[in-house]
Amino acid sequence: MNITEEQVDFFNRNGYVVVDNILSAEDISYYRSVYEEFLENKIDAGRFRSDLGGFVEGDKPVPKERITQIMLPSRLMPSLLEKALHRETRQIAKQLLGNDMELDFDMLIDKAPHSVTPTPWHQDCAYWISMPDVRAASCWVALDDAIKDNGCMWYVPGSHLLPVRAHRPAGKGGGALECDAQESEGVAIEIKAGSCVWHHGGTLHYSRGNSTDLRRRAFINNFRPEEMIRFERDRGFDHTGDRDVRNTDAKN
Repeated sequence: MNITEEQVDFFNRNGYVVVDNILSAEDISYYRSVYEEFLENKIDAGRFRSDLGGFVEGDKPVPKERITQIMLPSRLMPSLLEKALHRETRQIAKQLLGNDMELDFDMLIDKAPHSVTPTPWHQDCAYWISMPDVRAASCWVALDDAIKDNGCMWYVPGSHLLPVRAHRPAGKGGGALECDAQESEGVAIEIKAGSCVWHHGGTLHYSRGNSTDLRRRAFINNFRPEEMIRFERDRGFDHTGDRDVRNTDAKN
């Protein structure tokens, strides 16, 4: 799939861009089936599976994950690398940020109906080690229609061009990172199943919890220069799910 010069320019200026219909109806059905195999532990994700929602002050333990995150599904199911989602997103990544862009990691993030836990405002680069080349883009592929109230993505336009905000652990129990931001700064990006939205590693983003009867399954691929992937791996960083604030001196 090819994107337009206008889309590349929009991404560079705003730090995000929508690309519609990268998956066919048949593709969507396939990925939903694979997704359920992971969620039902028919494919055992082991230590790559966690609750991105964590726990907050005053919570009591709950019997299920608030936000299910499964890191590196293509490591557990290598055939995914040859399928449409990975092929199309790799091609788009190269058009957005250069021909040296390659897949760094992938993940699944599921917000079940009425799970109501938001993903806090954050910038992805806060999770990563400091690197000399900061080009990075995440592709958030919707496997269900994504709207505000089931957890579509929100972005702060142009935030990737500003200094990275201070981050801290969100909640307890191994949850996400967070920084200070609010919806009034951002824009909500509602997209249909099979479409995707890209964001830069420094773009502030967030999503509401799922307060609806609808599913909200997302498949995310992250790309960066091949040389920077080697740089990470040489330093033992492989995106297996640790959630320390790694990059307190991150620069965009």
